Amino acid sequence: MILYILFIFMVSCSQPVNPDTPMPNTSTTENPLINDVKKNRIEAVEQALKKGADVNTRDSKGRTLLLLATHDALNDMAALLVKYGADVNRQDDIKDSPFLYAGATGQTQLVKLFLENGAKFNVFNRYNGTALIPACERGHVETVKLLANTRNFPIDHVNRLGWTALMEAVVLGNGSEKYQQIVRILKEAGCNLNIPDNDGKTALQHARASGYKEIVRILESE
Repeated sequence: MILYILFIFMVSCSQPVNPDTPMPNTSTTENPLINDVKKNRIEAVEQALKKGADVNTRDSKGRTLLLLATHDALNDMAALLVKYGADVNRQDDIKDSPFLYAGATGQTQLVKLFLENGAKFNVFNRYNGTALIPACERGHVETVKLLANTRNFPIDHVNRLGWTALMEAVVLGNGSEKYQQIVRILKEAGCNLNIPDNDGKTALQHARASGYKEIVRILESE
């Protein structure tokens, strides 16, 4: 019986593959609209949207068309998508949204566009942070200025690490001119200077410990 089974197996393995037999599909076909956005084909995208294509189409990682445009700083494409109702707050699989990503990467023009088109301040990134906090960490002065002076923006929001925007500018910055500007902007916008981190240390204490004399002066001045 065993020999018979082996014989059948060997015969079946030796049979040629019928070229007309459909093979299993192991590849995934990306939505053409996604590809058009990535390649900045504005006319093609607009035509698709006019015909009823979903402006909030997502890719395999949950990224919307608008988030993909934001990733590549395609400002005109982003403006087109917003015009057709793209959601500036819709998050992908790692909790990035167009608004949050634009803030984190210092794309001030897009941040302004998204603020004017429904950006929500209670949608947070994977660190439970706002668009402002990573902007401070990365030294995006103009973006910080815009967000810090936006009405009702939660300037003192504390993220999962226990840090505010001010704390990130001090702890993760290097004390250089752009971080000095950011600290000044946050202070003038009315941020709370005394919110401590999870270890009970304030931004001022961190600035002193790091030897950031100008930031210390800014924080201590009236």
